[in-house]
Order: sequence, then C-alpha cells, then structure tokens
Amino acid sequence: MTQEARTRQGDVLVVDGLVRRFGDLTAVDGVSFRIGAGETYGLLGPNGAGKTTTISMIAGLLAPDAGGVTVAGQPMGPDAISVKRHIGLVPQDLAIYPDLTARENLTFFGRLQGLGGKALAARVDEVLELVGLTDRAKDATKEYSGGMKRRLNIGVGLLHRPLLLILDEPTVGVDPQSRNAILESVEALSVEGMAVLYTTHYMEEAERLCDRIAIVDSGRIQAEGTRDELIRLTGGLDHIRLSGTGDTAAAAEALRALPAVDRVDADRRTLVLTVHDAPTAVAAIVTGAAAAGLTLSDVEITRPDLESVFLQLTGKALRD
Repeated sequence: MTQEARTRQGDVLVVDGLVRRFGDLTAVDGVSFRIGAGETYGLLGPNGAGKTTTISMIAGLLAPDAGGVTVAGQPMGPDAISVKRHIGLVPQDLAIYPDLTARENLTFFGRLQGLGGKALAARVDEVLELVGLTDRAKDATKEYSGGMKRRLNIGVGLLHRPLLLILDEPTVGVDPQSRNAILESVEALSVEGMAVLYTTHYMEEAERLCDRIAIVDSGRIQAEGTRDELIRLTGGLDHIRLSGTGDTAAAAEALRALPAVDRVDADRRTLVLTVHDAPTAVAAIVTGAAAAGLTLSDVEITRPDLESVFLQLTGKALRD
C-alpha cells in the first residue's frame, strides 16, 4: 500500500484550516494537513514561521481562532482531556528532573500517565533501549550531555504509546554527534507504528526522517509532498560541472545533442550542464566530452534539495 493510500484510510491527525492571531499578527494562517499511522510528517521552516504555534493548537494547549484538529477521529481542544491521552508532546524545553536518574524520571512520568507495576517497569526498559540510554539508566540526568537529555525527553513522550508523537525542534542546541543519536532514535519510532509530527528548520533532518514534508513560512504551508515531489517544483533538473582543458566550445556543441542535456553553459575551462537525472546521464556526458577533445580534471554533480525549493517558493534562504 502506498503512503498516500495508507494516510487516506487511517488518518491519526487531521488539521483543517487552522488560524491563530496575536493582535495584528496572524501567526498561523489556514494550515491544513493529515498524518497517517506509521507516518513521519515534517513541518520545515525558519524560526518564526508558525510551527510551534501550530503544534500548540494540535496538542490542545492553545485554542485556534478558526479551523479545527481531530486526533484519532476525535476533536481536539484545550478541554479535550481524553483526546490528549493519544498524544505524546516533546517540547523544545526539557521536561525532566536533573536530580533523578533516567529510570526514575521515566517511572515518575509513567505513573502520571496511569502506568504502574510490571507493565511500567517493562515499558521503561523498552523506552531506554529505544532512545539508547540503557547503559546510563542509573545515572542522574544532571550528568548527561545535552543530547542525552533530549533523547530522554523523547522517551518521556513515548512512554504511554501515543498514537501521535509531536517533536518540536528536538535537536536544537546539541552537538553533531548528539544530534545524530537523536535522529537515530526518531528513525526507530517507525517500529512503534505511531504517527510522528516533526518540526525543524534543518533541511537535512526533514529529508532524512520524513515521509512527507510541509514547507512553512509566514504562517502558511507553501508546499507539501514527499521530498521528490517537492524537488520537482524546481523543475527537477540537476547540474554537472566539467572542468578541464581542450576545445570547450566543441565539447559544448557535442553535449547539447545528448537527450538528457537541457542546457550547456561554457567558458574557457568549464562546462556547466543542466541535465535530467545526473547520476544516470554522467557516464555518457563524460564519454562525449572526451570524444570531443576535452581532457577532464574534475566532474561535479549538484542536485536540487529542499533549500532550493524553499528559496524558489519564498524568495529567501531557509535560515534567513
């Protein structure tokens, strides 16, 4: 079954036309999307785009001015206590006790969620394994690195096996090694089969983790789809840069005749080709350049990414 079909048949989360204003500022302006069971959905956008306000409404912490949210088919709002039990919210701010161990933290929060006895102990063990903290389970969390604390924070949100896990910028402020460990923990969540809503301003995180991505800016979803669907918005064309010596004009003329080549720009030592599917086309291009008398010193392939999509849609870089 395709991801699209699975989502249509079993939506865990439905967000319909959410609007939220703060005075004259419209922070969220008509946001709509759906997430199916077992799907990781990304909200990708810069700080101030409206991502955190959106998830605050999804989690029932903030009432929308217009639109609505349903979780597992039930309407969500600030007073929807029973519906909130289906959600695990992992905020940007850490929600753990520094003087308690990881096991003690998880046990405490598990009891708040109504778990107890052997079932809680077993679930704590499962979560510690899932977030990679089993060997540090008996250490006070004040001794943890920033990345370890954030992984434990994710573990707290997982304890009660929510249908929907919301992760708000979970890698902010951590070092690259810790960041990778957090991403590995999130990747493992597909085994749990839950729907995951992941907000980030890091393009590479969205590409690595998310089945579908919404590009968010100025409170609106500018585009939505899989990575490949979004990339096609740029025209889906790659670039190959050939550097070398020889008759670049003759090489350019020969390469323009290749079916995969859309455009060739040439100067004295460099050719830049705009092509369809560079990894497939590059062998024929290198062969054609050599046959036309070009001695190559370097071949560089550049493929469009989500940064390119964001720039085309909004006119600014993702991290502006």
